[in-house]
Amino acid sequence: MKTNNGKESTEKIKVQDTLLALHHQTNTIGIVQGVDLNGELIVDVSKESYKNGLRFDRGDDRFLEIYSTFYHQLKNPDEFSFFKVTEFEAEQTVKDLQHYIDTASDDEKEKLNEYSVSIDKVEAQKEYIARTQKERYQYDVEQVDWKMMSQIGLTKEKLESMGALESLLKGYKTSMLIPVKIDLGTVVVILDARLSLKVNEVGKLETRIHPIRKECDFTKPFFGHQFSQGDQKKLLEIGNMGRVVELIHPITGEVIPSLVSRDKLTNDLVPLRVDLVRIPLVIKGVTLDELQKKTLKEGKPLYIENMLSRRGTLFNATVQFNTDKRYVEFLFPRNISNLNLDSNLSFKKDVPATFRGKKLRSWQVEKLNKGEVAYIDGLVDRKGKKYQGYLRFDKRVGKFEFSFKNVWRENLKNKKSGIRRGLNL
Repeated sequence: MKTNNGKESTEKIKVQDTLLALHHQTNTIGIVQGVDLNGELIVDVSKESYKNGLRFDRGDDRFLEIYSTFYHQLKNPDEFSFFKVTEFEAEQTVKDLQHYIDTASDDEKEKLNEYSVSIDKVEAQKEYIARTQKERYQYDVEQVDWKMMSQIGLTKEKLESMGALESLLKGYKTSMLIPVKIDLGTVVVILDARLSLKVNEVGKLETRIHPIRKECDFTKPFFGHQFSQGDQKKLLEIGNMGRVVELIHPITGEVIPSLVSRDKLTNDLVPLRVDLVRIPLVIKGVTLDELQKKTLKEGKPLYIENMLSRRGTLFNATVQFNTDKRYVEFLFPRNISNLNLDSNLSFKKDVPATFRGKKLRSWQVEKLNKGEVAYIDGLVDRKGKKYQGYLRFDKRVGKFEFSFKNVWRENLKNKKSGIRRGLNL
């Protein structure tokens, strides 16, 4: 679109929809103008009606609610069928539809119902959205104490623009650190913190502030649990303690089997009852068996093979449940190496029966179990081409290592050669 000075305008034209009404008794089509105080539909067929008709922004999520309200205001809504069209098409559609009605048989007129706005479908869609919205969010936005939020320098609009409001309403902590204003009377402090919502003892939803801690405090008991050196090491290096511990509720004294992870943004220690741990049935295309689900529910790391990436390629990785994130996370290689320091962590250490779709022979499994290198052939790549190579199994992480050449033999030769030179043999 060009402006008066000939320059291109970047302003987008908003497309709006309007409603057409077909009166079943008179077989006339008109543009809906509204509803009068008596519940009678106001329909106009004059040329001016195209400018003054009832309009909705295209794609407006509120259409279902607006249409439902409009429909139920009518005294006799069953006397009409309604059709939604764009404002640009309204005038011509009225003419075309009227011509169709004038010449159509009763059966052909019935077919128009396929294109009309059905109140039953609208109500069903409204109910579905309301139900899924309720399942999706743990809290309603109206429950939030926005007055308290304003005292720490935050508003609904600000949290929305930061992408933080949705995670709060879902019952999670914000995924990012948020600048929070703390007014101490004589001085105002701005600090970075994560936020969460929680219902307090009197049933009121309150905002919780999780500031950054310099380090985790392992000197004091954590809900009755004293962290071992191994616990501390895993929490600091990996982020997950990796085992179930019994925590004591500070008020009721109830002993609660729980998992513990570290919030890597704030250094908070985050407990979660084991009965609230939810393990997915499928991870990246791999259906978990009962043993794998049990392993993850106990907080242990699990090595999974042949998962499907977004690019459609297969990959292997170690996963573990994180109580702070409330889901199973992928562990990075640097964290996996830290896991190997503790032999009590339960990886899948047995040699799998297959490698890249080919069943291993008993002698290959035997060599791999001994930590030796096994030759393997008959492998097929994605293009259908056969290839072969050498295989080794690292029991520390439960992972195959493959090489087209026996690089481990070369490394062993070089190592022996270095030993000879060092001994002057």
